[in-house]
Amino acid sequence: MGLLVASDAVGAGEDRFEWFRETVSDRLMPVSLETSDAAGFRAGITDLDLGVLRLTGVACSPVLSRRTATHVRRGDPEHVQLALIARGSLVISQQHNESLVAGGLVVTDTSRPSHAVRTGGLIETLGLLIPRQDLALNPDRLDCLLARNLAADEGSGAVLADFLKSLVRRGPRCSPEELRAMGSVALDLAAAFLARQLGDPGQAPAAARAQETLQRIHRFIENNLGDPDLTPQVIADRHNMSLRSLHALFGDQSLTVSARIRHGRLERARAELASGNRGGQPVQAIAARWGFSSATGFSRAFREAYGVSPTEHRAISRAAAPQHAGHTNPARDAHHRGRPVPKFSGEDSTTA
Repeated sequence: MGLLVASDAVGAGEDRFEWFRETVSDRLMPVSLETSDAAGFRAGITDLDLGVLRLTGVACSPVLSRRTATHVRRGDPEHVQLALIARGSLVISQQHNESLVAGGLVVTDTSRPSHAVRTGGLIETLGLLIPRQDLALNPDRLDCLLARNLAADEGSGAVLADFLKSLVRRGPRCSPEELRAMGSVALDLAAAFLARQLGDPGQAPAAARAQETLQRIHRFIENNLGDPDLTPQVIADRHNMSLRSLHALFGDQSLTVSARIRHGRLERARAELASGNRGGQPVQAIAARWGFSSATGFSRAFREAYGVSPTEHRAISRAAAPQHAGHTNPARDAHHRGRPVPKFSGEDSTTA
């Protein structure tokens, strides 16, 4: 699901910059933002949930951002951010590295302080947030890439850049299932690009290969939770391994393969019950959509996992929604879905 918001929906003057500052800190991660022209500030945000990944496109007036140790302690998604500077330029510093990036890609670590200055008029960035555990790369080796200007005009960098531009432009019109599938593609492209930047070391150690296989299986599970026939045997067959090898791969995980499937299905159903987007549908219909063949079995598993029944969870979520809405600015949080992305110049824009 995509969130498209333009600062023009907020009002005029400093309200726009205040909206931008709150939205970035609340929806992405805590940061400090400053601008020299709050009255003329303009911005737009496109936020796409890609399952294991998240893609955020930001177009904004020149702005300075700081993420301090205090911000990290306040909220750290523990991700690697791989950002494409699609327009304008960015001076970025982290871990004693500093670079000017214009048209290239740059890697940052959300668990460490950073400093960035966006210049060059309207700047557009496409940021891919990747959980560290989903990258089959040594985090110590990845440190050498932080805040470096990485080329995005050839090879795997160009392929990744083109994919991100297309995804942020067309993604808001895609279904959640399509976005999750494309998230798997984005992760594979990002991992291939970063591995190339690290020197393309060839065959990875056995532990790294096992981790990569495990993450590929996790993505496969996420993309097929709605299939009632999804079982450990099906997963093993699709990944050309024995059932014993699959269970061994999950040996040091917190959940077994079957428990991982059940947990994922319950989480999807729980989120859908709380969202209100399918408020008129019976609970059993939502359960069936996420692979539960028995409504009774679903209700029992749901209560065991969350302490309430699915119906009670839906009622609690509905009761809480008006209270939450009362603390927000409707204009600030206006979601414009399915309409063309706002453009801020005569050129084609790749992000809202």
